Amino acid sequence: MAVVHRTTMSPGKLELVASWLPTQPWYEGRPGQAPELTKAGGFRLDDPEGEVGIEFMVVTDTAGDTPIAYHLPLTYRGAPLPGADQALVGTSEHGVLGRRWVYDGTQDPVLVAQLRALLRGEAVPQDQNASDAPDPTVTVVPGQDGPTLSVTRVLHAAAPADRDPATHVTATWRTPDGEPARAVFAALRM
Repeated sequence: MAVVHRTTMSPGKLELVASWLPTQPWYEGRPGQAPELTKAGGFRLDDPEGEVGIEFMVVTDTAGDTPIAYHLPLTYRGAPLPGADQALVGTSEHGVLGRRWVYDGTQDPVLVAQLRALLRGEAVPQDQNASDAPDPTVTVVPGQDGPTLSVTRVLHAAAPADRDPATHVTATWRTPDGEPARAVFAALRM
């Protein structure tokens, strides 16, 4: 079980992703305009080895005319991940754990393995802000492991539909007006 520490990070998570986000190919904000980010939701998964922090964070960018919700799978490590320089979001000083290397989790083998375990029904989503607390707002439709793992980066609130993949995870976040929204965060596809 991962422990959620009540401490500071410098720079903070939103500061780190604000400079990284506009460099991503799926970024939908205006070129040259800095995003204005707020944390809107998410959940965590535990690393069985207890070494890597795994978070599925949702941020909302309100810099443009229409708010955009981004799903950011992130990992937090106590040392650099070998061969993953292109996935590095940045480094931060954690008030309890010291220097942390923050990565785009879609390129971190620990996050990928745990997300696949979640989609097989073998992992339990955890509350983003509390230790040892399952998150009941995360819904998993488990199934067989598939060859293609897809992660939704730009979230659009929608009710579950027949077009949703057979094996998927949905979760919630809050829109800028405080309303709950839900979408598919990740799926296994054949």
